[in-house]
Amino acid sequence: MSEQPLNPTTAPAPEAAAEAATVTGSPTGSTDATAPAGPAADEAAALRAASFERARRLRQEPRFPGGPAADPAGSHHERRIRSFQPRRSRVTTGQQDALERLWPKWGLDIDGKRVLDLADLFDGLPVVLEIGFGMGEATAQMAADDPGTGILAVDVHTPGQGNLLGLADRAGSTNVRVANGDAVILLREMLAPASLDGLRVYFPDPWPKARHHKRRLIQPEFLDLVAPVLKPGAVIHCATDWEPYAEQMLEVLTAHPRFENTAADGGYAPRPAFRPLTRFEGQGLDKGHVVHDLLFARV
Repeated sequence: MSEQPLNPTTAPAPEAAAEAATVTGSPTGSTDATAPAGPAADEAAALRAASFERARRLRQEPRFPGGPAADPAGSHHERRIRSFQPRRSRVTTGQQDALERLWPKWGLDIDGKRVLDLADLFDGLPVVLEIGFGMGEATAQMAADDPGTGILAVDVHTPGQGNLLGLADRAGSTNVRVANGDAVILLREMLAPASLDGLRVYFPDPWPKARHHKRRLIQPEFLDLVAPVLKPGAVIHCATDWEPYAEQMLEVLTAHPRFENTAADGGYAPRPAFRPLTRFEGQGLDKGHVVHDLLFARV
């Protein structure tokens, strides 16, 4: 998954930036307010403040008018550890075209301001939530293979959002909706109890360094949010090629009272036929990576 952001650095207000620039502009580093700043220092401070303001506005403005918002949750933004890092990267012409044509029809922002009517959104289809779909190839394939299931696919990566919309459109799939923003806000504030028929988390960021393990998505607190919105018997399906993360997933899921392992031996499950083998996964297998699937039913 691309699950998803870390707390973004908050740019200082222009006034604060100007004040800091004026103070540090002194050749001696003195904080003496009576020291003359001079025209050059004043100009540098003004330029620095303007740069901060441009960066702040860029973070808040959508890249495509009418498309996914840059900060959909707005005032719902919280200072908490997040499991994914939003990033801006190049959007191709095809992805831009898909966003402009299809976002108003198949896209939605996770703003935390309403509860979604999934029956209306998916024309009565059962709905599974997928968190972190990358460039969307596997999601588009699953949607085409199973048109009787709706897929609510969440990510924050704009090129991937456009790519998935384009893939679904070319395949004639109408059972995909793309959600932009923080999946935690979606689970906590925008989904009704027992409204989902499944959850898919494929290859989330493993955050391999020990000091970053707290950023991993599959944690007890996350499962506490997931359990109420899943129907009884609905399956949470995780997959990862990072062995230590697979072990943590198995441990956390096994310990949670609302989930039961579908594997008879209490371990990992074979890859279900409905989960496509992606190009990225194939490259990992060629390098000797071992992919683990975990399927736990909500009890």
